[in-house]
Amino acid sequence: MVRLTLTGSVAASFLVLALAFPGAAVADDTALTIYSSARPGGISPDLYRPVPGSGMPTGRAVPGYALVRHDRAVDLRSGRSTVRFTDVAAYIDPTTVQFSSLTDPVNTRVLEQNFQFDLVSTQKLLTRFIDRPITVERTVGNELSTLSGTLLSAVDGLVLRGSDGQIHAVRDYGNVRFPDLPGGLITRPTLIWDITAKKGGLHNTRVAYQTGGITWWADYNLTFSEGRDANSGWLDVGAWVSIINQSGATYEDARLKLIAGDVNRVQNESIVTGRRERLMMAAKEDTGFEEKAFFEFHLYTLGRRTTLPDNSTKQIELFDAARRVPARKLLVYYGQPSVGYGFNDPMVDRNFGTQMNRKVDVYLEFSNNDKAGLGIPLPAGRVRVAQLDPADGSLEFIGEDTIDHTPKNEDVRVKLGSAFDVVGERRQVDFSVDTRARRMEEEIEVKLRNHKDAAVQVLVKETLYRWTGWQILSSTQKYEKEDARSIHFPVKVPADGEVTVRYRVRYTW
Repeated sequence: MVRLTLTGSVAASFLVLALAFPGAAVADDTALTIYSSARPGGISPDLYRPVPGSGMPTGRAVPGYALVRHDRAVDLRSGRSTVRFTDVAAYIDPTTVQFSSLTDPVNTRVLEQNFQFDLVSTQKLLTRFIDRPITVERTVGNELSTLSGTLLSAVDGLVLRGSDGQIHAVRDYGNVRFPDLPGGLITRPTLIWDITAKKGGLHNTRVAYQTGGITWWADYNLTFSEGRDANSGWLDVGAWVSIINQSGATYEDARLKLIAGDVNRVQNESIVTGRRERLMMAAKEDTGFEEKAFFEFHLYTLGRRTTLPDNSTKQIELFDAARRVPARKLLVYYGQPSVGYGFNDPMVDRNFGTQMNRKVDVYLEFSNNDKAGLGIPLPAGRVRVAQLDPADGSLEFIGEDTIDHTPKNEDVRVKLGSAFDVVGERRQVDFSVDTRARRMEEEIEVKLRNHKDAAVQVLVKETLYRWTGWQILSSTQKYEKEDARSIHFPVKVPADGEVTVRYRVRYTW
């Protein structure tokens, strides 16, 4: 619970106020909106679980932040007073703090604002008690003895001067007793405001600030079921929100919002009708998340309150699982994926790009639309896919990938790995270049071998990286142009069979 206190002749008041009607009574309120700055799927488990031998991880490494809002009641006197606000997050950015009166915002002003974080510790206490009396407890043999005196030094042990003037150097001690807590040391980070108010009495106030050490991401759990043929099937799609709180504060019974989108920040050292109605109805019935467009981002608001303990990871269901979403299995052979382009001159070296990749990648693809049972703006996150083994009814993991923020009515493609029984082979069968005529030709052959008992569909992808001006002179299969430098060949490979794709390209400059 966040505490709000006043010094001077004004005492802190935790009376209940109504936020919608200044001066009316409601309970104290905490709300936070969490932003993530992590790349999709880039959250290491070491950030949210203890590492053996190293204790709890630190919140400084958590890639995200939150806007925290505390609404509290406080009794202000007319004129000038001091307000102290304790138990704020340890990773607060004090330059973002705002204090305001919702009861009389025009005539209530903050004159000065301070953030004090000189927290009490043993070393700080010892430093403050130099030339002051303390008592040290130590064990001599099997007995506990005490030594009192004036502390002269706290470097490399303790040095005390006793009442008889003798100097004692103490290295092994079990406890130190101090007569009081020195001024200036505090037990919790504290915000302090110097406030002037025209209207005295009960004010409904709001404190807002940004804090680090907190983030969120989406985890998607997909269950794949094969369809009638080897290239199609169905997906059950579930989504969960994972939240790390290592900000140094606990947010009890808080209102929670999540922002999805790439929100720019200075760096230091909408759902279609059918599905939207179902999601909003679910939010009202089971108090789950409700999504809406917000500026150029998407805002997810939890319909119930929740508690985020410090040093914890919480998971909340993002939306009701979508059942039997049509999916397509896609095999892609990219025989030369490592060669880039962007050369200043044509690449006339015949040996460049002749290295071969034999792997055929496997993807699952589905449409994020209402017809498929989705149509939901999907926040960036990690996608894990499992398939049911009919032999014993168990789910077996078959791969995972990440997705970026994906709007509705866009396709989602998840890479699962490489096919075991389908392999590719790519080679250059002819090459010629005439630099005077500014022309070169290259012929490429791609072989696909399928060792399955069923035919498969493979997409052969080729990058025409040698130069920007190109023309396909001949090809054994029809091709489709993806962009200015890429083509692909949809190829059906028969069961336990082989297919050869050959094409010839001419580059001119």
